[in-house]
This record gives sequence, C-alpha cells and structure tokens, in this order.
Amino acid sequence: MRYQELRKALEILGLGERATLTEIKFRYRQLAKQHHPDAQSAAVDQEAIQQLNAAYALLCDYCEGYHYCFSREEFLEQNPEERLRRQFATDPLWGNGQTPDDDKD
Repeated sequence: MRYQELRKALEILGLGERATLTEIKFRYRQLAKQHHPDAQSAAVDQEAIQQLNAAYALLCDYCEGYHYCFSREEFLEQNPEERLRRQFATDPLWGNGQTPDDDKD
C-alpha cells in the first residue's frame, strides 16, 4: 500500500486525517446505504460502489496491521482532558496544587 492510496481511501469515505475504527465503519455503512441498488431509483453507479468497497477494505487492512502506541505522550494526545488536568494540576488557582499521582513513576 502506498500513502497516496491511503489518502484516496480517506477521501472516498469523506474522512479526515484522524478517525477511529468506529467512525470508519459508520461512514462506510452510511455511504453503502446511499449507493445500494435498492435505495436508488436511477441507474446504479457500479464504479462508485467498487471504489467504496475497495477504500473500506484498504482502511481495514491498514487498521488491522497498525502498531498501537501506549506511551504516555500518545495517551495524553488521545485524552486532552487528562493532558489539561496534568498540565494545570500544580497550579494553585486551576488545580489542587499537587503533582498528579501517576507522575511519580
């Protein structure tokens, strides 16, 4: 797989640079319903359906082989509330003035 193929798949599904697997599946199902032959009274665009299915398969393959990062930095990026809590925890006005417990490791 090339990066351009990945970007094209995201474009076909109408997704941005970041999406959860749940969002990918939801968007695929939305578009599949729109392009389904039973939902359309006009002629079915077979090429659009094939592109949609190929894009979904490519994204699923990418997600299946993805190496997840469980570092503290990645955790804080994925959880902005926790990042802010930790950032301002020692501030006497916004936080409790104490270092977060999990900073001690």
